[in-house]
Amino acid sequence: MQEYLRDQIQRVLSQMGDVPDGFAIEFQVPGNPDHGDLACNVAMRLAKAFRKAPRPIAEELVEKLSAVPLDEGKIQRVEVGGPGFLNFWFASDYLIEGLKGVLDGADEYGKSPVAREEDSPAKGSRQKTALVEFVSANPTGPLTVGHGRNAVLGDTIANLLSWSGYDVSREYYFNDAGRQMRVLSESVRARYLAKVDPNIGTKTIGSDDEKIVVPEPFPDDGYLGEYIEEIASEIFTKHGSKLAQDADSEVFKTFAEKKIFAEINATLERLGIRMDSYFNEKTLYDSGQIWKIVDRFKELDLAYEKDGATWFKTTEFGKDSDTVLIKSSGEPTYRLPDIGYHVNKIERGFSLIIDVFGADHIATFPDVINGVKSLGYDPSGIDVVIYQFVTLVRGGEPVKMSTRKAQYVTLDDLMDEVSEDVTRFFFLMRSANTHLEFDMDLAREASEKNPVFYLQYAHARICSILRKAEEVGFVADKNAELSLLEHDSEIALIKVLQRFPDVIAGASAAREPHRVATFLREVAVQFTQFYSQCRIIGESADLASARMLLAIASKIVLRNGLTVLGISAPDRM
Repeated sequence: MQEYLRDQIQRVLSQMGDVPDGFAIEFQVPGNPDHGDLACNVAMRLAKAFRKAPRPIAEELVEKLSAVPLDEGKIQRVEVGGPGFLNFWFASDYLIEGLKGVLDGADEYGKSPVAREEDSPAKGSRQKTALVEFVSANPTGPLTVGHGRNAVLGDTIANLLSWSGYDVSREYYFNDAGRQMRVLSESVRARYLAKVDPNIGTKTIGSDDEKIVVPEPFPDDGYLGEYIEEIASEIFTKHGSKLAQDADSEVFKTFAEKKIFAEINATLERLGIRMDSYFNEKTLYDSGQIWKIVDRFKELDLAYEKDGATWFKTTEFGKDSDTVLIKSSGEPTYRLPDIGYHVNKIERGFSLIIDVFGADHIATFPDVINGVKSLGYDPSGIDVVIYQFVTLVRGGEPVKMSTRKAQYVTLDDLMDEVSEDVTRFFFLMRSANTHLEFDMDLAREASEKNPVFYLQYAHARICSILRKAEEVGFVADKNAELSLLEHDSEIALIKVLQRFPDVIAGASAAREPHRVATFLREVAVQFTQFYSQCRIIGESADLASARMLLAIASKIVLRNGLTVLGISAPDRM
């Protein structure tokens, strides 16, 4: 419907004045049903360009739209509301056809047609492709709650893009070289040596309030989790004391990396996440691409040497100071390989490139975009999704954590306590750009207060209602007379269900999965209101059959929406 109305309004606007380039016609669902089924604020947004008050613009739009005229099978009427809104009411025929569309679409309802690139001599016509890079934690330890929001957000954005017609690839970017991996290797080796010689010396590391006793060769910034002990034990069981004299053995790093990556993948599997590809930062160095980028920046007078370091002239792009690309130690900062990685992504030909990053990247990622653009690549297809961090709350108080003491909640710990479905939903139910307080008490509660339980229960309840109706002889005849659905709560539910494709498309375009979670609650609430006022058993066969089809349509939308969110839709609870 929005696409139809958008086309009609655009046609009329072209007769009324100069519309600014790139002007987008937007719709919203009014909070008050007395204001119609869709509202458009186009008149208010064009008031300055047209040099008129919004309401006269809206009145002229209504007059011209009525002269087109609008399809009576879709739009019953259009009126001007308030300061200049266009308010549209849907026709009954459109609602009935929309309900049939839900039933006919079934598992595919809400999906867009295959998204295709515009025809061009170079590419021809092909399906749009999207690369979503997320998680991307180096294999130095288990995934924590902080990684969890990244993982679930990235996977669900990938689902939304897939439902919007894209051919989607999920990618995990990691670095198994550099300081972090060196410290990991040294941490494992220290624990291993303590098993070879239980009487090995010890030392104390950390601040006064966080002193920790570790084996003597332990690095000051080493990894302290129990997983380090477990890896060291496995190495000792396999090799005995053979590695004790080998200070630089690759065994410790290689063994730890494989072990930790296996656990990371197992954790992601629990969440229903499967990566399509893995990209190792090391390949950017092996190919020489990193150094070619530095040389090119110097040719462009965008890089220079100072104090033994290589600097990127970010002041050329509006920053207050330039940025280090390569430290005086010879170690690149992460911006340099990130630029190389994004050039690689573009060269692989993806239509859309999405990165899911924590809030700590918000001020630095523009350097990467500017670097890519300076190298002659078009960065317009790169979209960065920034999410805020997570605080676990128990009993109304934040759960205390300490990275130094390795006191943190792993993603597996969280799923063990509240389940995989609840974990996913709680990470998705708020906008990514807001701080998330993960209420552990609410997450464990098996009641309608728990938002994911409420949705799953609504789906299971519909299944139960349909089973009971069938048991007493009612049949959901696909040829039932749907025009019998005239009750206000029936009409309201049909209208909500028909919004699902637009919700999916909007959430996909905005990279905002929480919109789907919010919408599904609206579906569940509206179904509850419908069923409290419109029973199936006890009605005539024709009306009961029509209402059963409405219940089936509600089940379809709930199931499809939960599927997009990566959450199960149980038939029984």
